[in-house]
Amino acid sequence: MKFPQKVVRIGSLSVGNQLPLTLIAGPCVMESRAHLWGMASALKKICSELKIPLIFKCSYDKANRSSHQSFRGHGVREGLEMLAEVKKKFGLTLLTDVHEPHEAERAAAVADVLQIPAFL
Repeated sequence: MKFPQKVVRIGSLSVGNQLPLTLIAGPCVMESRAHLWGMASALKKICSELKIPLIFKCSYDKANRSSHQSFRGHGVREGLEMLAEVKKKFGLTLLTDVHEPHEAERAAAVADVLQIPAFL
């Protein structure tokens, strides 16, 4: 099966069917600043060694948890600040998800890609 040759620019990355793999990876939700920085550092190092472009994915608020008692994250303000720090410190392309339409503009100011969960 032949796929159309389409290229999408995401920040400084080019992603497309005919291009090498781009890895989208990161913690489901940020547990702490130390956890977030540790994951970003480790993934950047691994992808750099393997010469694989990385899009770092992490939620600042994970509303769709398996239990309403589970930790959801740090919320919009603090969570986006933490993601902005990671982007600046590690030079990463960022992906995050939004759970309410009013969050989209604020999240787009930090992230390169916004994911809209199926339940939204």
